Amino acid sequence: MITFASVFVILFFIFVLQGIWLFISELAGKDLDTFTVFKFLSFYAPTIVPLVLPLSVLLASIMTFGSFAENYEFAAMKSSGISLQRSMRMLTISIFILSLVSFVFANNVIPEAQYRFINLRKDIVQQSPAMAIGEGQFNSIGNINIKVEKKSGNNGEVLEDVIMHVKNSTRGLGANTVIKAKSGLLESQEGSNYLQLQLFDGNYYENIIPSEYKERKKLPFAKSSFKKYIINIDLTKLNTIDNNDGDITSEKMLNLSELSYTVDSLQRNYDKDVISMADNMVQRQEVILNKKSTSTTSKKDLGIDDLLGLYNKNDQKRILTVVKNNITSTEFSIHNSKTDLENKKKKINDHWIVIHEKFMIAYSCLLMFFIGAPLGAIIRKGGIGLPIVFAIIIFIAFHFINTFGRKLAQEDSIPPFLGTWMASILLTPLAVVLTYRATNDIGLMGSLNFDWLTKPFKRLFNDKNKENNN
Repeated sequence: MITFASVFVILFFIFVLQGIWLFISELAGKDLDTFTVFKFLSFYAPTIVPLVLPLSVLLASIMTFGSFAENYEFAAMKSSGISLQRSMRMLTISIFILSLVSFVFANNVIPEAQYRFINLRKDIVQQSPAMAIGEGQFNSIGNINIKVEKKSGNNGEVLEDVIMHVKNSTRGLGANTVIKAKSGLLESQEGSNYLQLQLFDGNYYENIIPSEYKERKKLPFAKSSFKKYIINIDLTKLNTIDNNDGDITSEKMLNLSELSYTVDSLQRNYDKDVISMADNMVQRQEVILNKKSTSTTSKKDLGIDDLLGLYNKNDQKRILTVVKNNITSTEFSIHNSKTDLENKKKKINDHWIVIHEKFMIAYSCLLMFFIGAPLGAIIRKGGIGLPIVFAIIIFIAFHFINTFGRKLAQEDSIPPFLGTWMASILLTPLAVVLTYRATNDIGLMGSLNFDWLTKPFKRLFNDKNKENNN
């Protein structure tokens, strides 16, 4: 227990320092009091427990059982009739209880901490609007990148030499907007989710990307100037960064019952949108088929193979233009509907991932124990040397597979269940094999026969030596 507590505290402190590094731009140079910084870190700290806890269990298990084996305590236990399973019994029960506690923690404490963390960040920005923007560097807020050369005023709300880059999306092609202003003013209202930015004496540039490829070569753009320009910045965009960068998204603020209700609502809306999209496509096809049927009847009655031949060249061009516009409109509608459905499906997958992660945290504690305990008994090394090497290798593999699977699940490439549990599924056989080998006193490489791999090479070299001797 002392070993586990020591390892947990050390790793927890290391990961908290990493959190400080992630949010250093929000803490440094903001004139925040010590209590606010302490609350900031306190609300962030619970989010790193799912990383620290399994690693602590793994490292403590390897160190403890490695020390037992190194000091021949297992040999003394076996000579007294105490098997490895019996020596692990109480620890297994303790780890099982720890797994249940970690599930309760993940389901109740972490969502509440993340909710408070987000609101604290928003409150800090509302109290000091300039905190959202640092001097001399580009600051990303949602789809806006903003840079100011200098800030002044009591709370740094007066800005000088403002440059903004706004990223938009038009049919997936993108359109970039650049806004430059000599000065600006930041204002916010208590309880509002928006930060108002007033820009003065500036210019507005927008690159326009047409749908036609030939038109893009002309590089069309729009330009205007303004005396005053007002932009409302959504403060909730502060929390739409990638999850690996310390983001706390809305679904992670919910417990299991709230997640189940939300997923059910999202899935119903998604199904309705799919049906609506299909109905729209069917209606479009019915209109086209009706026109086609009418045209076919006319064609048979008149005995003419080419319907366009009924019209002069000007009418033919007009008809082809209408057909082209209809096809473009249909393509645009399908593309937008597909993009919208994909985004909604990703949102559903994100909620399912969070649901599975709450259970996976509990299982990962058990998994790491049944990997670390038998591994420590096999390698027979305690302390902080070799056990740390094994723990880091195993945990990196676990974390990499887990991150890889989660990304695939978010993109809907694989089911959320498989993406979340991929690392656990792949490492569970390792835990079973190590437990079996430790229970039966088989070394890490014992009873593994690689003669089937080396015999062909030995035979080949022996044959060559015989030929050279002859």
